Amino acid sequence: MNSEKADAPRAVIVISSHVARGSVGNRAAVFALETLGFPVWAVPTVILPWHPGHGRATRIVPPLDQFKALMGDLERAPWLGEVGAVLSGYLGEAGQAEAVASLVSAVKAKTPDAVYICDPVMGDSGGLYVPEPTAAAMRNRLMPIADIATPNRYELEWMAGAPLPDLKSVIAAALHAGPRTMLVTSAPSMMTGGTGNLLLDANQALLAEHRLIDKPPNGLGDLTAAVYLARILSGQPPIKALQSTTAAVYEILARTAKRGGDELQLETDAQSLSHPMAMVQLRHLTHPGRDRRA
Repeated sequence: MNSEKADAPRAVIVISSHVARGSVGNRAAVFALETLGFPVWAVPTVILPWHPGHGRATRIVPPLDQFKALMGDLERAPWLGEVGAVLSGYLGEAGQAEAVASLVSAVKAKTPDAVYICDPVMGDSGGLYVPEPTAAAMRNRLMPIADIATPNRYELEWMAGAPLPDLKSVIAAALHAGPRTMLVTSAPSMMTGGTGNLLLDANQALLAEHRLIDKPPNGLGDLTAAVYLARILSGQPPIKALQSTTAAVYEILARTAKRGGDELQLETDAQSLSHPMAMVQLRHLTHPGRDRRA
């Protein structure tokens, strides 16, 4: 690594949910980023005892004025120049989106090539699990300013306002979503009994596939966004970042499932973040945007 790269801002501000037990939201993202060598400033948008999918869970959402004040402190922090990226995930309420956008603007004013990755955590195959105004705030305020977005297919469907039953429709929706790079998880797979991560940017459409595992634990999307960000910040080209991110997350998922874990066991499988051994199928897909420009 040359000295210029070594001196580049490496801290990541991660803004998402915090659970006492489990590996979702900030618990997944912070662990992954720190394991891969990146200092993290962690901001909780909501505090929960565990993922609500496990049963009744008390929600502590910081009062909006206090949340905005804390984010304002970060904007004015004397160490803001340390920050090379911002990752936002689950929001506790719609009003938090504006504070996130303001902080992203402050980081980019200090470090123009800082990366903002938006993981619009709002729903899954069962529909939205956040109030519609919160989902709309992510779609309308945060997606347009993101450099990279990592929705799952169902979140992209909601933002697009249409079902996305196949790869062609997912690609079309991703091209119109706003961010120049889209990493769509839970994408349709060309592999029988599989699932995929679709990466779309100005130049390429790539699909990384692996076998579908039934009833996976929560936190896969949070982990995918964080690991992909770490790969990009480390200088990996998008195709390698997609392959190694998909391999790492699939390997951790498979090992957790084999043990019967109800949460991702990141502390046990930390080695998989750095050196995944799982094989994933990588496909180059037709990029409609490139076809139109040809």
